[in-house]
Amino acid sequence: MSVADASKSAAGRTRNAGDPAGRTIKVALGARTYDVLIGPGLLARARDLINERAAGAKCGIVTDANVATRHLAPLEESLRAAGRHAGTVVLPPGEATKSFSALAGLCERLLQMGLERRDLIIALGGGVIGDLAGFAASILRRGLRFVQIPTTLLAQVDSSVGGKTGINTPQGKNLIGTFHQPALVLADTDALATLPPREFRAGYVEAAKYGLLGDAEFFTWLEQNAPAVFARDTAALTQAIGTAVKGKADIVARDETETGDRMLLNLGHTFGHALEAWAGFSDRLLHGEAVAVGTCLAFRLSQQLGYVGDNSVARVEAHFRGLGLPTRITDIAGGPPPDAETLLKIMGQDKKVREGKLTLILARGVGEAFVTRDVAGPAMLEFLAGQIGEQRT
Repeated sequence: MSVADASKSAAGRTRNAGDPAGRTIKVALGARTYDVLIGPGLLARARDLINERAAGAKCGIVTDANVATRHLAPLEESLRAAGRHAGTVVLPPGEATKSFSALAGLCERLLQMGLERRDLIIALGGGVIGDLAGFAASILRRGLRFVQIPTTLLAQVDSSVGGKTGINTPQGKNLIGTFHQPALVLADTDALATLPPREFRAGYVEAAKYGLLGDAEFFTWLEQNAPAVFARDTAALTQAIGTAVKGKADIVARDETETGDRMLLNLGHTFGHALEAWAGFSDRLLHGEAVAVGTCLAFRLSQQLGYVGDNSVARVEAHFRGLGLPTRITDIAGGPPPDAETLLKIMGQDKKVREGKLTLILARGVGEAFVTRDVAGPAMLEFLAGQIGEQRT
C-alpha cells in the first residue's frame, strides 16, 4: 500500500464530516471532552469552528512575532468581521518567552481586553505560545476557556493536546504550571508549509516518540514513510499527526494528571529538559533536538542496564541521524558539552523526582517503554560521564 493509500485509509476511520481530507480525534475527559481536528484549511475556518462550540464568545489572540507575519491577519479579520475580536498580544518567539515576566505582562494585557469567563483565549503558534497562553487562561478569572491553533509540527503532535501548561525557570523547564484542557484544537496541516526545516525536524521527534513508547508498528511506518512526511504530503502528515494525537489522547484519557501511564510520554524528556536548561532555553538547542538526544540516551542506558538489545538502539539512532537530528550530547553545537555533574544536578530538578530518585522512562525495545526509579545517582553520573567522554577517577 502506498503512503497516500495508507494515510487515507487511516484517516477514513475517524473522518471529520466537515473536513473530508482530515481527521477528528476526541480527548475523552467527561464533561471536558474536546475535539482535535487535523487537516488542511482549518485556520481559514477557525471562526466558524470555534462558534460551533462557543457561540458569541469574544476572543483574545496570543501569538508570537514570527507566526503573526504568516497567519495572524486572516484570523483577526474573520473574528473582527463577526464582532468577536477582543484584541491580540504578539510576543517574542523562543523558549525565553515562557517566563514569569512574560506571563505577568500577558495576563495584564488580556485583562485589559475585558475578557469575561464566557470568552476565549486563542493560542496561535507553537508550543511556547500554547504553554504560556494556556497557563494564563488557567489563572485568569480562575479559569478561562482557550483554543489551541498549533502552527508547528511539535505543537500539533504533542504540546497542544493534553492540557499541560507552564513556564520555565532557571531551575528547569515547565516547573511552574497547571493542567488546563483546551476547548478545541485545530491542527491545520497547511500551516506547516512555511515551517523552517530545522523546526520541522525537531517537531518530528515528538511524533516518533509515540512509536517508540508504545506503537512499534507506527515507528516502522515512520521509518518507511518519513520522506513523504518531510515532503509535507498532506495525507502522510495527517496520518503521522493523527496517529500521534490518538496515542496521546488515549493516554491522557486514562491519566490526565500524570500519575501513571502519562509518564511514558516523557520518553527522552528527563535528559532532554536538562540539556535545554543547560543550553539556556536558547536556539542553540531546540526542544525536539534535545528530546532526540534524550531518547537516544534513554535507549543507550536501557542497553547498558540489559533491558534492550543493540538492534533497537541502532534503529533509533539511525532514524534520527538520517534525518539530520543530533543523537549524542557531543553533537550539540555552539561550544563544549556540559559536565556530567552539572547535567545530573539539573536532572534532579525534574518534576517527576520522587524522594530524591529520578523517574526515568526506559525501553525494552521499540514500542516497549516503561517507568523506573531504580537507577541510582552514582550509576547515572557514570553513564553521563561516559556519554560525554569524561575521564572519572
